[in-house]
Amino acid sequence: MDAVRVSALRERLEGTGWLEAVGGFAGELRRAVSRRGAGELLLVGTEAYEPWHLAAHLEDEAAWSAVPRLAPTLLRHRVPERAPAHLAHGLGRLTGAGRGATVLVVAPAAAGGTLLERVHDARRHGATVLAVDGAGSADLAGLAHRRLAVGTAEEEPFDLAQHLVSVAAGRRPARRAALDRLAALAGRLAAGPTVSRW
Repeated sequence: MDAVRVSALRERLEGTGWLEAVGGFAGELRRAVSRRGAGELLLVGTEAYEPWHLAAHLEDEAAWSAVPRLAPTLLRHRVPERAPAHLAHGLGRLTGAGRGATVLVVAPAAAGGTLLERVHDARRHGATVLAVDGAGSADLAGLAHRRLAVGTAEEEPFDLAQHLVSVAAGRRPARRAALDRLAALAGRLAAGPTVSRW
């Protein structure tokens, strides 16, 4: 998606409260993968929906934002033979997910019993569970530490929501950016006065 469409969408959603919800969710995602002791980000969709779109955008944001753990490992319900290594991770990885891991579930429709069981196991072993949910599943909502409910209204299409989440997760929080600018200024001042001859 190009920057012009994202900007137009942000303008359209301004004042609805939805951008704040996306920002809060994305901030939680960024904190989960940036905290001390953070492990990998496991991204999983439903049996009928693999979140390729979000995986690609998070990988880009990981590179651009210098938060390498935003790059997810995509988990698949069915892994075909001879799948490339980065596409050969099945749901079994959720069983081993524990403290430090972040599980991001993307479910435009019902998550299904098998996926819910595996996510429940990961949470029970200490993983942080986040969900982008279009189905309004009470079961998924009950498992997630934080959930972004994406409605079906025109302003909140599911693929655009994923893009906004990835962009917001890659952004440095305003407070952190301000602190970084102050630290840089303090560093320049501590380096000593510059002598100006005029």
